[in-house]
Amino acid sequence: MKPLIEIKPVLNSAPKRIAITMHQRPDADAMGASLAMFDYLKQKGHSVQVISPTVFPDFLKWMPGCGQVIVFETQKDKAVEALRDNDILFCLDFNSLGRTKDLAACLEKMSCIKVLLDHHLEPQQVFDYGRSDISAASTSLLVYEFIVEMGDEKLINNNIAQCIYAGTMTDTGSFRFTSTSDRVHEMVAKLMRNGLEHEPIHQAIYDNYLESRLRFIGHALLNRLEVLYEYNVAVIAIPYGDIQHFGLKTGDTEGLVNYPLSIKGIKMAALIIDRKEEVRMSFRSKGDFDVNSFARKYFEGGGHQNAAGGRSSDTLEKTVARFKEALKENKATLG
Repeated sequence: MKPLIEIKPVLNSAPKRIAITMHQRPDADAMGASLAMFDYLKQKGHSVQVISPTVFPDFLKWMPGCGQVIVFETQKDKAVEALRDNDILFCLDFNSLGRTKDLAACLEKMSCIKVLLDHHLEPQQVFDYGRSDISAASTSLLVYEFIVEMGDEKLINNNIAQCIYAGTMTDTGSFRFTSTSDRVHEMVAKLMRNGLEHEPIHQAIYDNYLESRLRFIGHALLNRLEVLYEYNVAVIAIPYGDIQHFGLKTGDTEGLVNYPLSIKGIKMAALIIDRKEEVRMSFRSKGDFDVNSFARKYFEGGGHQNAAGGRSSDTLEKTVARFKEALKENKATLG
């Protein structure tokens, strides 16, 4: 994979046909990075289209440009057409084509230049140019730094700034995670000096849910939370019936995994959800317990040291049992 800066002559030459995509069930960082890059490349004179593998949460639909995103899950023919005859494919906030679910087969067939911007471990060796920086707090931060490195900081308008801020704010847990480096604060300071208003973005993401989600969170914490003090771990297991009962939509479980970490002494939290087609898992930790390695070893997943995800084809009950068995093997590290 060539250094990202080496694509500069390609982007500064004749207009290109460019596609941008992200991981399935995109969060604010995946969507923010993609839409910021979308706006930037359009200003450079390129023909650009963003394709999301799956539907994205309603609380992200305020983002500038999201109305032009094609969703492969619901608009397959349109997405396939948009991916035809591209010169460049930008892959943002994921490092393995398998993270794009059913879209992966289409991406694998593309013979164009593939570009990676990501901050997860061990990127798949299918990209021509890219930057995989695990020290970066967000992919949105990497997009910002890429635009600056390209000499185009003047093109960072308010739409781009909003998307970059949203992605970075959420991936740093509102700037409280250890990934919140001086790079992050310096970037935010520059964005604010240039007119970014941060409060409306926070409200759009965190104060824009339906009543049913709040009631679901109360139900989950009261009835689905199990605290395993012998391991300093807490787990929330959500059956599919809860999803149906509360009418949950994409994004409604976002952030739930962080709640148990507020319990004194808890070093790791897990959210295990029966999504019907498979069981999805989110892991969070404090300190030096590596949930990325944990997810990779036991649940076909991965991510960052303190934030990772996984999956299981077993039932919810069997998955929770496997999770507890895995805790026994890691008791010395968690203790």
